[in-house]
Amino acid sequence: MKKNTNLVAIVGRPNVGKSTLFNRLVERRDAIMDNESGVTRDRHYGQAEWTGKTFTVVDTGGYVIGSEDTFEEAIREQVEIAIEESTVLLFVVDVETGLTDLDREFGKLLRRSKKPIYIVANKADTGEKAMHSYEFYELGMGEPMAVASASGFGTGDLLDAVVSNFPEDTEEEEEEIPRIAVIGRPNVGKSSLTNLLLNKERSIVTDIAGTTRDAVDAKYNAFGKEFILTDTAGLRRKAKAMENVEFYSVMRTIKAIERSDVCIAVLDATRGIEAQDLSIINLAIKNKKGIVIMVNKWDLIEKDTNTFKEFERKIQERLGGAAYIPIITTSVLEKQRISKVIDKAIEVYENRKMKVMTSALNEVIGREIDRRPPPAHRGHHIKIKYITQLPIHTPVFAFFSNYPRHVKGPYKSFIENKIREHFGFEGVPMGIVFKEK
Repeated sequence: MKKNTNLVAIVGRPNVGKSTLFNRLVERRDAIMDNESGVTRDRHYGQAEWTGKTFTVVDTGGYVIGSEDTFEEAIREQVEIAIEESTVLLFVVDVETGLTDLDREFGKLLRRSKKPIYIVANKADTGEKAMHSYEFYELGMGEPMAVASASGFGTGDLLDAVVSNFPEDTEEEEEEIPRIAVIGRPNVGKSSLTNLLLNKERSIVTDIAGTTRDAVDAKYNAFGKEFILTDTAGLRRKAKAMENVEFYSVMRTIKAIERSDVCIAVLDATRGIEAQDLSIINLAIKNKKGIVIMVNKWDLIEKDTNTFKEFERKIQERLGGAAYIPIITTSVLEKQRISKVIDKAIEVYENRKMKVMTSALNEVIGREIDRRPPPAHRGHHIKIKYITQLPIHTPVFAFFSNYPRHVKGPYKSFIENKIREHFGFEGVPMGIVFKEK
């Protein structure tokens, strides 16, 4: 199974068009385009694909706090984190404004990196403006690439260059052992869970400058189960860099998720499910990873007969009805139900690999479709003629139809629910595609 983690970080001073470039690369328009403190951060990273190679794009713009005329500590730390964690760096500059002192400061910092760096001379939406990109040769970092993120001009050439740095996706045979990532925002109990599994205290991240910050892989044999744990715990709070702690947490979580088969998303029972929890879980869903939600500190909650059901309902409501994700309440401190979480994660790993025979799909789901066929489109009856599970490493089901484009979201949800009802797939995101027959 391939475990490539290609991370592209967009860096540069404020107001050069980093968020516009981000939107262009991930093909969406919902990134935040201001630096207002406290804004939702989940839209600052997303999946992209070019010529068959997939990668994650991270926009550092929304995390930077500071003005344009000073190279503040927060900005410097952002760039240092991006350099350390990324595969490729996109250094965005503005041809309309021209080369600034802050650009030069960024250049000095970036030149220390051994990572591939591309100068993206943005807002070059005319030939005359594109000529101004040559000014950025002064940075001494190679040829600037003139682009106009808003229109897409030049972004194809940029992407060709970016993906040339990624290794070919090869289906290397790895040891058939589940890779489990413990994910979640800081201070929910990830470190405590890891230490309990290790059965000893250990510090995996220190405050010493230069300490390796990669997520740590360890092979475990706990509760009679063998698995590889990708540990994202141990993040320290720095008094001067709270914004950067969140940014770094996002960068490391992305890498941990992409390398995993199953994610244990740890929540704090005393705080419920918060925006950052949702961001992290949604990232695992988008990456098609198996997911188990572990609600830690359940021992601190006053309970009655309906407490869990109400908590579960709120989580599913916030996740948009992702009722397929199992939720297990635990207390790491009291060592309650930790083995159940590991058992469930292994079970979800097996669910993610599960294949349903084509004959069974057509017989069982075919009956459900006969009982409730897709709504007609402009007088045309939509007929589903054949169903099969695609031969890929996550569950995706293809439905061959006479009018595939006219099958709407609600009917796809109905189909997904019926597949889960009959065949399981607990904890695993599922793809439903309609193709022409």
